[in-house]
Amino acid sequence: MTETPPSDPGFALRIDPFGRLVYRDATGRDYPDAVPVRAYPITDPGHWVIICDAEGRELRCIEDLSALPAALRTILEDELARREFVPQVRRVILVSSYLEPAEWEVETDRGLTRFVLKTEDDVRRLGPYSALLQDSQGIRYLVPDTRHLDPYSRRAVDRYL
Repeated sequence: MTETPPSDPGFALRIDPFGRLVYRDATGRDYPDAVPVRAYPITDPGHWVIICDAEGRELRCIEDLSALPAALRTILEDELARREFVPQVRRVILVSSYLEPAEWEVETDRGLTRFVLKTEDDVRRLGPYSALLQDSQGIRYLVPDTRHLDPYSRRAVDRYL
């Protein structure tokens, strides 16, 4: 197996006039509407990015974003940022009940919001001090470090973990 040097990753990316990501493979074939997806978006966002075609077939797996030339890395990071929306919880203001479904009112890095957690399974531990909450609409909220929450917020999150 031959590895391509960092200066020539063996593929190209561009944004077409309609704002779509286009992947060009080593043979010069273009794949419009390419979609980058992080395999580990929260625990390891800088590694293992998959580029898929419009039908979801894998075109390329990128092990380490930092190994890419700056121009490619910038395009990929911009596209990933457009696709990913994971507000970070700074404070839990109110939990309506500890019986499900429960309405939560929280302050995030994007502002105040309310959402419903259907079951306790909607709160998952990601590491020793981090958690991921998924509301009834499928929107994910990250608690990066429960140790940095105020006591009420910490109790509310820990209750579900």
